[in-house]
Amino acid sequence: MLRNLRNTIVSLLATATLLLVPLATPAFASAAASGANIDNNLCGGATLSTNSTDCNTVATNGTTTINSIISTIINVFSLVVGVVAVIMIIVGGFRYITSGGDSNNISGAKTTIIYAIIGLVIVALAQFIVYFVLGKVAGATT
Repeated sequence: MLRNLRNTIVSLLATATLLLVPLATPAFASAAASGANIDNNLCGGATLSTNSTDCNTVATNGTTTINSIISTIINVFSLVVGVVAVIMIIVGGFRYITSGGDSNNISGAKTTIIYAIIGLVIVALAQFIVYFVLGKVAGATT
């Protein structure tokens, strides 16, 4: 039963990831309106804001936008993994309580709890690494 629950959770997460990641990334290109000033559209980027005449500020804003999109995707992914890890800790605790003293069930429950805690630590470290890299990339482009 627990294996079926785990397979169902993994299937749902994989499906959600395959469906939500493409929807979360905006289109970076758009067609210019007919008769519009091409220089302003190139400087305006995907938002086509024609009130900006300085392409350097637009390039900086583009990098910031990409960093914020990556940050949002990492935050959503970390949230999902964190929720799954907490659920697995609860499942492991429930298995530990209901083991009835059977050593195989106790070791399985402990393994589930340990793997869930390791998953939480990896997600936390991944957050720090990604934000460190994004900070260095943003600092290098300005």
